[in-house]
Amino acid sequence: MERYFEFKKWGTGYKQESLAGLTTFLAMAYILFVNPSILAEAGMDEGAIFTATAVSAAVGTLIMGLLARYPIALAPGMGLNAFFTYTVVLTMGIPWQLALFSVFLSGLIFIFITLLGIREKIINAIPAQLKYAAASGIGLFIAFIGLQNAGIVVPDESTAVALGDMTEPTTVLACFGLVVTAVLMVLGYRGGIFYGMAITAAAGIIFGLIGIPDAVIGSVPSLAPTFGSAFTFLGEIEWTGQMFGQMLIVVLTFLFVDFFDTAGTLYAVANQAGFVKDNKLPRAGRALLADSSATSIGAVLGTSTTTAYIESSSGVAAGGRTGFASIITGVLFLLALFFSPLLVVVTDQVTAPALIIVGVLMASSLRLIEWDRLEMALPAFLTVIAMPMTYSIATGIALGFIFYPITMLLKGRTRDIHPIMYILFFVFILYFAFLGV
Repeated sequence: MERYFEFKKWGTGYKQESLAGLTTFLAMAYILFVNPSILAEAGMDEGAIFTATAVSAAVGTLIMGLLARYPIALAPGMGLNAFFTYTVVLTMGIPWQLALFSVFLSGLIFIFITLLGIREKIINAIPAQLKYAAASGIGLFIAFIGLQNAGIVVPDESTAVALGDMTEPTTVLACFGLVVTAVLMVLGYRGGIFYGMAITAAAGIIFGLIGIPDAVIGSVPSLAPTFGSAFTFLGEIEWTGQMFGQMLIVVLTFLFVDFFDTAGTLYAVANQAGFVKDNKLPRAGRALLADSSATSIGAVLGTSTTTAYIESSSGVAAGGRTGFASIITGVLFLLALFFSPLLVVVTDQVTAPALIIVGVLMASSLRLIEWDRLEMALPAFLTVIAMPMTYSIATGIALGFIFYPITMLLKGRTRDIHPIMYILFFVFILYFAFLGV
């Protein structure tokens, strides 16, 4: 086991990797409850979605840990689940069963292009400057989410966002957690993020801000209402030209968003952990195969697209460097099926400090961008700023990739543009066109 995961090479061990896996799990455990609440609005069974979420996250994360050996966890993606419910089902009127089939089909396409090595080649063709920008932008994005979850940033009709009520008890708890976590991290505790979350949760329980679980063990909801539903509705659909066109848009959108969300997340976490060498990610093909397989498996179980989670950065910050951390996270997702009542202590206020601190760590990539070269700075800046401003990782990446060949051509640096970047330029133009349909 130690030899397979190369513990000596990365200067790690079972205790450190286990702590990292637990930290990642706690940072993303919210998806076990948020995903069912979103997909249930599409008419799906909430209990079945809970089980599908936990199982798909466990399977995808275990594949990532064993096959790619990276400390990166997977789960149904935020944003993609919202697109599934609010756009595909509620706006376009496509039945949720058919929407699940679209997710399954996008996963199969991903598997195909991953096995051919196309996906890995595309990622390696992306210039380092845009990768740094993606990593930093994702950092700002998750820090923004953390600030919202903490109640420090709130919606405002006049200015879009504003400072929240800093005297609100839950906000005070989140601020307390942020201070504690910051102190631990500054003092050099490698598990500072995890310990900060534990202390914050304990404080919340003591002061009555976080409820005490009514039970320790709960029953596992049945998968029957959603399992295999992706295929049961196909024969009942009248395949008109309009329906076919809608399905094409849905599948392509799932492809676009998941492709580049995953690419950006993988590179961001890998760069933070020190895995990236010469602008390339070793075993990228295996990592991409893990998330594409998990997407198809999740669709069969009954959930939206499964993808790599940026919260994995919290585990990396806690010392995770190998796939053993992912194995721990995957096993914890399975255990969560039986001990779900205990997860009530992992509230937004508990995870918010971790997201903010991780955002700080990831934003450090900003220093690597060539800000004195406008042809590089402009697409990089658009990538970074658009992610939190549009609440979309994919949109930020799309804007950066569209402007990169334009500014480079204007500067006369045609030799520095990889041919694949021209293809991506038109792909992202189409991406925005599909979003506007």
